[in-house]
Amino acid sequence: MPKAPGTWGTLVAIPLYALMADLTLWPYLAVTLLLCLVGIWLCHVTAADLKVHDHPGIVWDEIVGYLITMIAAPEGWLWWLVGFVLFRFFDILKPWPIKVVDRDVGGGFGIMLDDVLAGLMALACLQALAYFV
Repeated sequence: MPKAPGTWGTLVAIPLYALMADLTLWPYLAVTLLLCLVGIWLCHVTAADLKVHDHPGIVWDEIVGYLITMIAAPEGWLWWLVGFVLFRFFDILKPWPIKVVDRDVGGGFGIMLDDVLAGLMALACLQALAYFV
């Protein structure tokens, strides 16, 4: 397992985002929601098999978190990088309520939810930056 698996997992999301970037809003949201729902099941099964809640090797949640960050993102690789940094910032720092969810919500839902929240916080910051820049 490489060091910083969450960062590597988020990097894996960038080519997926590149494939999705040209989708209009509703199809983008539908694909992201589908990946999130699949992730709840996938993370639950994987964590149960590994007998570890939110094992560092489970990175599906980081992929979905980055895709949430990039909802309606401005075009250009610089915004992809800003989204990456913002998502990793919130995922690593885990401000309230992310930390509470990470600590108190179990199963695949909990594994996914903390990254969904980090993605939403990063999305808000990315959209604010795009508005003011």
